[in-house]
Amino acid sequence: MTGKHSTPHPTTFDSIRHVDDEGNEYWRARQLAQVLEYSEYRHFLPVIERAKIACENSDERVDDHFEDVLGMVAIGSGAQRPVEDVHLSRYACYLIVQNGDPSKPVIAHGQTYFALQTRRQELEDDRKFAQLSEDDKRLAIRNELAAHNKYLAAAAKEAGVDSPLDYAIFQDHGYKGLYGGLGAKDIHTRKGLKKSQKILDHMGSTELAANLFRATQTEEKLRRDQVQGKTQANRTHEQVGQKVRQTIQELGGTMPEHLPAPESSIRQLETAKKKQLKKKDT
Repeated sequence: MTGKHSTPHPTTFDSIRHVDDEGNEYWRARQLAQVLEYSEYRHFLPVIERAKIACENSDERVDDHFEDVLGMVAIGSGAQRPVEDVHLSRYACYLIVQNGDPSKPVIAHGQTYFALQTRRQELEDDRKFAQLSEDDKRLAIRNELAAHNKYLAAAAKEAGVDSPLDYAIFQDHGYKGLYGGLGAKDIHTRKGLKKSQKILDHMGSTELAANLFRATQTEEKLRRDQVQGKTQANRTHEQVGQKVRQTIQELGGTMPEHLPAPESSIRQLETAKKKQLKKKDT
């Protein structure tokens, strides 16, 4: 795209929207810089950096929203040369316009546009999730929880939770807070599980969601409060678990230890899914 856009309109941003081979949308930073009326791309780079910091402070993975790439630009006579560019998610664009020059009318318009579009996507995701079966909800939340537990483990390690035993104790404190004093072994026993079975694989979507909230909020609090020391990390995890439990109680929900264990484990659901996919391929 060339030139400035003195009369910004939603189609301005839509027209530079790209979709990759997997159906994921993205924007190119160099094109966005032109639409946002930055005279030179180098003046736009500090805005991208501020947006990355805002992304990180929101506990989002920067690499999920900002991807450094090499693009090609024409230099005349049909020749091209590589230039550095960034592929941006919708959320990254939203953060960029939030950190842009507010005196530009196009920036103000962009803030409204990407805020509305981001919210619409959230509502669409919520609608799609609500339409999932209980089994599919369990698979979705369990996968998300597996990812967030890695972030939680990293935050705990930074706080001083070093060894596998330390981390097991740390996790136990979180369970005790959420389950009214019951630790991992107690929950394991209540669910009637074998020694090799994992308690997270034998939870319904509601119970998994409570544990996901516990994990995400603990990670955030460990980093935000710059918690140091195993004792303080354990206490923080238990306190967050207690807060989640208190919220469930205030909302009139069922305490997690009283929620029924599903008939099928996550592993069984995953195996069934794989069989279904094989049947479709044959």
